[in-house]
Amino acid sequence: MAEVIRMPRMSDTMEEGNIVGWLKKEGDVIEPGETLAEVETDKATMELDSYVEGTLLHIAVKEGPVPIDGVIAVIGKPGEDWKTAISSAGDTAAAPAESAPEAAREEPAPQKTEAPASNGVASTQDDKRVKASPLAKSMAREAGIDISEVAGSGDHGRIVRRDVEAAIESQKTAPAPAAQPAATPAPAPSKPAPAVTPFVYGGGEANYEEVAVSQMRKTIARRLSESKFSAPHFYLTIEINMDKAVQLRQKLNEVSPTKLSFNDLVIKAAAAALRQHPAVNSSWLGDKIRRNKDINVGVAVAVEEGLLVPVIRYTDIKTLSQINTEVKVLAGKAKEKKLQPDEMQGNTFTISNLGMFGIEEFTAIINPPDSCILAVGGIIEKPIVKDGQIAVGNMMKVTLSCDHRVVDGATGAQFLQTFKSILEEPIRLLV
Repeated sequence: MAEVIRMPRMSDTMEEGNIVGWLKKEGDVIEPGETLAEVETDKATMELDSYVEGTLLHIAVKEGPVPIDGVIAVIGKPGEDWKTAISSAGDTAAAPAESAPEAAREEPAPQKTEAPASNGVASTQDDKRVKASPLAKSMAREAGIDISEVAGSGDHGRIVRRDVEAAIESQKTAPAPAAQPAATPAPAPSKPAPAVTPFVYGGGEANYEEVAVSQMRKTIARRLSESKFSAPHFYLTIEINMDKAVQLRQKLNEVSPTKLSFNDLVIKAAAAALRQHPAVNSSWLGDKIRRNKDINVGVAVAVEEGLLVPVIRYTDIKTLSQINTEVKVLAGKAKEKKLQPDEMQGNTFTISNLGMFGIEEFTAIINPPDSCILAVGGIIEKPIVKDGQIAVGNMMKVTLSCDHRVVDGATGAQFLQTFKSILEEPIRLLV
């Protein structure tokens, strides 16, 4: 009997997946492991692979959001009744696809048009006839490149990201067309300049742009709203003298295989402090509190559509160089939407660092299931008192957001005192 393909759960926080494009069409023969479609989850754009073989009999949802376990396709033997397969599955999620207008379910026939697409970009219908990934199409549209003129290097000539990047680069290096001598126009009779209508604020058409909410932004909104309004937050701020940390980093970078950052020192110091204060390395589970034995620090990474938190596992037993390398790799994957679900799960504590943007101090919303998150500001040179004398110090403020259901004020303060003492005597990180 034909097999009904459903939307799988591709991450721990995923509630629905957004189908951005199919790589197979109805009637194609499918082998196990072949990629059927590209699905945008709350954290990344991922490939949906088939786990069965047969013929793709029916695509239930060509584009758009589908809830977890919702029917998206049917694979079976040629000529099998896919409607019977869906009915036998007894799933109401298929109903919207069945009741949708025919135009929404069937691919429209290409229509010939004389008017070219604006800015030299192919029309949406042209895009659909070209074998190209959704990312490649989007990049081509933004760059003003006709996707149909790009040579594909992917499977079966499919156009992928690197092909569009090469086309953009060749467009930049292409020689400018030679200027043609302009014909001398006949003198036109003088006439008054046309009147210019001044722009009036608040009049005419509204001047704004509306952007569809991505799956990632939906999840950020939901999870952080739940965290902010369900977990009773309180905040503790402390200022740290980073003079010795600055000196240590300079010395380490003279021998380190990778260039260490202050963020690496902060992550390592936080992990060391968590080992001494296990209550901060805990999670609220409703009827119980989980004291985590492993220390897995999540590092917030800003991406185009929001925020991702890749996890450095067993942070306390890793060297500064290992932490540096892992953060760079995971941050790069986050920005390219290539993070895998297991690389964003299992965090027991989170760090958000905005110091590189010139932010001196801020508060962060706790990242569930953690009970705390550390907001790290920039290192600022300012006058301080040393041994009764005014001197210049490298000062950094950090703010610990705590879930009061798990962490009390004294517990959070003791953690910050330990964290501060480690960074003010950072040689302890090497022992």
